[in-house]
Amino acid sequence: MAAEEEVLGKAYDSRIARRLMRYLRPYTLQVVLALGAIVMKAAADVLAPYLMMVAIDSYLATSAGHAHSYLSRFLSPVPMAGIGQVSALYLGVLLGGFLFEFTQIYVMQWTGQMVMLDMRSQIYQHIQRLDIAYFDKNPVGRLVTRVTSDVDALNDMFTSGVISIVEDVFVLAFILMVMLRKDWRLALVAFLVLPFIAVATQMFRHAVRDGFRRIRTAIARINSYLQEHVSGIVPLQLFNRERRSYQEFEEVNAQHMEAFKDTIFAYALYYPVVETLSSIAVACVLWYGGHRVLAGFTSLGVLVAFMQYSQRFFRPIMDLSEKFNILQSAMAAAERIFKLLDTEPQVQSPAVVKSPAGPGRIEFDDVWFAYRRVPIEKDGKTFDSDEWDWVLRGVSFTIEPGQTVAIVGHTGAGKTTLISLLLRFYDVQQGAVRIDGVDVREMNLQELRRRCGVVLQDPFLFSGTIEQNIRLGTEGVTRQAVEQAAEEVNVAEFIRSLPEGFDSLLQERGNTLSTGQKQLVSFARALAHNPRILILDEATSSVDTDTEFKVREALTRLVEGRTSLVIAHRLSTIQRADQIIVMHKGRVREMGTHQQLLALRGVYYKLYQLQYKDQELPPAAPVAATLPQTAQAD
Repeated sequence: MAAEEEVLGKAYDSRIARRLMRYLRPYTLQVVLALGAIVMKAAADVLAPYLMMVAIDSYLATSAGHAHSYLSRFLSPVPMAGIGQVSALYLGVLLGGFLFEFTQIYVMQWTGQMVMLDMRSQIYQHIQRLDIAYFDKNPVGRLVTRVTSDVDALNDMFTSGVISIVEDVFVLAFILMVMLRKDWRLALVAFLVLPFIAVATQMFRHAVRDGFRRIRTAIARINSYLQEHVSGIVPLQLFNRERRSYQEFEEVNAQHMEAFKDTIFAYALYYPVVETLSSIAVACVLWYGGHRVLAGFTSLGVLVAFMQYSQRFFRPIMDLSEKFNILQSAMAAAERIFKLLDTEPQVQSPAVVKSPAGPGRIEFDDVWFAYRRVPIEKDGKTFDSDEWDWVLRGVSFTIEPGQTVAIVGHTGAGKTTLISLLLRFYDVQQGAVRIDGVDVREMNLQELRRRCGVVLQDPFLFSGTIEQNIRLGTEGVTRQAVEQAAEEVNVAEFIRSLPEGFDSLLQERGNTLSTGQKQLVSFARALAHNPRILILDEATSSVDTDTEFKVREALTRLVEGRTSLVIAHRLSTIQRADQIIVMHKGRVREMGTHQQLLALRGVYYKLYQLQYKDQELPPAAPVAATLPQTAQAD
């Protein structure tokens, strides 16, 4: 993740900027209002020194012969009254500037928050649509960064970066216009230091850009390190690794500090340099303007106004250099966000869908599947070859409606992969997976997964009540169905023993419950949705013996009238299955009932022998009687 954060991108990318503007379209009125307030605020900033010039030239230094101004035509010729009028106008300009700035800040901050709301909702909705293969390749921390930090960077651009740049541009334009109009010679003197400021700004921009790149990289590493080690706090404490972990974090944290120190040095140097140069410009204006005033070529009011304009002219330049980095970071964040949003899920519902009408017949027809291609190394780099790294090889079997079929095999045999293909988390490279004769690739994804109730080895419970975890927001699942499902899986008694019963709140991942209790809640969740197909993936591997007996009783009711697919390491839980499929190295090696497979003395026999060494096993049977054709061919 850190490598991706290093790229800051261009300071301005027209293609990305146009795409970002789409998020402002629903708030066009607010943006126009904010832009109007910006223009008026810039005008107010320019008017204040102008009024000072009018007051001096029209009423305080009239003997200089420069009492004329466009505004003086509308003011009283009486000095005391005129001064009062100019003071009132000056106060009005200050109040107007306050009002316009308040409007601009409030409206754009509100708009920025609305844009963040829309963008985060869009990103999260898109993440939910992505297929499982995408999450296999992209760490969770990176996706969280897209929704949080990158969206915040865009908010900074909308509320501070772009708006401030627009305001600074208007202020510079107005000041430049007034200064050149009143005395172009004096204006040129004020601008003598601009080349030096341009060089300082360029050096500052490069220094800060490098610092921000290192800061972003360090933040990415800190987030990644924290996510991994906080999630793994149990083994970390179990193996007394706290000190070593702290030392490693200190190293990552120090990199962030060093990057920030370099950036702070750049800021600490740049702003005094610009302030000094702007003061030199004011001194030059005072020296040259003073000579022109004494010579009668310009007025004292113009000189005073030019000194104020000179100070205000260089302030936006400093702001522009800082806002450049906000704009640059925002463009990089937008590029990463749009890259995520442009990632289309590989597994999608087809345009024309088919709906199986049968009771739940499952068929795997010569299925070949691989998660990735075989990697090869060349010149120290790793590339994907043209060959697939097959996980399943020519798998074929059929599960009739209402049957309970168990799948067993060593770790890595491809058991869980069969479940992922049936639920269409991945698509097969060859062959087909069908439900009631309909290829799962031709079915609507939501309808396909609605037909299946799944209980995984590691049950996942969300923050919320037990009832909410069983229902999972499905409208058709009533409170009565929730309680009935809990009764049938032998967990209702435990739930009712809690202070709030089914309304008891669970912490993150259900940490207040034992593994067995969480597993039984997952059973109730699957049953409450009344699926036609029941899938149990190592559902009893992490529960105690007492809970396993409860699960066995629940299984009898769960599988009744349903097509059931059970993956298990504990062979005691699947001995009564109608059929047992033995997987080995991605192939179906044996099929039959418990007793038939024991009599074979093959792979299943060896698995059973490892778990029950002391039990008497039946004699061997003819191999060809129970092996599938694909296995016989091997």
